[in-house]
Amino acid sequence: MAVPKKKTSKSKRNQRHAVWKGKAANAARKALSIGKSVLTGRAQGFVYPMDEEEDAEE
Repeated sequence: MAVPKKKTSKSKRNQRHAVWKGKAANAARKALSIGKSVLTGRAQGFVYPMDEEEDAEE
């Protein structure tokens, strides 16, 4: 089993944690933005399946 050779400093640990948290925040912001564009009907950057019920009404 692999073990670290030396103890990692608190600053290095905190830096890694901040990067990890930042990635999550960016992903959440992007998902919210995509969701809003889908709801308003202005989404152009991706394809998503339409409900069959909506097609039947038209």
